[in-house]
Amino acid sequence: MDKLIANLKNIIKNSDNIVFFGGAGVSTESNIPDFRSEKGLYNAVSNYGYSPEEMLSRTFFENHTETFYKYYKENMLYLDAMPNYAHLALAKLEDIEKLKAVITQNIDGLHQQAGSKNVIELHGSVHRNYCRKCKKYFDANFIKNSNGVPRCECGGIIKPDVVLYEESLNYNNIEKAIGYIERAETLIVGGTSLAVYPAASFINYFKGQDLVLINKSPTAYDKTATLVINDSIGKVLKEIV
Repeated sequence: MDKLIANLKNIIKNSDNIVFFGGAGVSTESNIPDFRSEKGLYNAVSNYGYSPEEMLSRTFFENHTETFYKYYKENMLYLDAMPNYAHLALAKLEDIEKLKAVITQNIDGLHQQAGSKNVIELHGSVHRNYCRKCKKYFDANFIKNSNGVPRCECGGIIKPDVVLYEESLNYNNIEKAIGYIERAETLIVGGTSLAVYPAASFINYFKGQDLVLINKSPTAYDKTATLVINDSIGKVLKEIV
C-alpha cells in the first residue's frame, strides 16, 4: 500500500492539470449510503411496496408525489453529513491549483461544503429545489421540514433539482465534464464502480497521461489504468495532501 500511495503522490506532484471523477463511494465515509452495495438503498427492504428505482423515477414523482416525497425525505436528505478526508483533500488540491474540476455523481453538496469551487454535479443537488410553476428557489431544509408535498406560496409543487430515473442529464454539464476530461493530464476516478451510464462512459474521453482508479472493488477499467488502488477513497487521499 505504501508503494501505491508513493506512486500516487508522484503522479500528483508531476501534474498541474488534474480532474477528479467521483461516485457514491466518496460520500459513504460521511455516512451517506450508496445505492448498489450490500448495505445500499437498493438492497434495503422497502416498506413502500415499490423498488427504490421506481420511487425515484419521474413517472413516480408525477403520479405518486406524496409517497415520492416521504421516501425522498427519509432516504435522500442527509443534511447533517459533513465532508470527509476525500472531500477535504480535493478542495486542497484545487486550492494549490493542481485540480481543475471535480465531476461528481453525488447530490449531497459535500464537495462545495469542503471548499471545492469548480464542481460539476452530473445528477444535480438536493440543495436546489424549484417551484414548477413560478421557478422560485427553495433550500433543502425547506423540503426536509415541509409537511407532505412541498408547495410554493404560489401553489406550485416544488421539485428537487436532481436527475430522476427517466430524466436526462443536463447537456451543459455533460459538455463541461467531457471537456475537462479531454483536456486533463491526470484523471483520478474514485468511489465508483463505473457501472452507471452514461456518466461512466465519460472516462473514455480521457486522452492524458495517467488514469488513476481508487475504489474498494475492481472496475471494468482497471486494466487500462496507470494506477489502481483498491481501498477507501478517504483513506487514500488523506495521505497525499
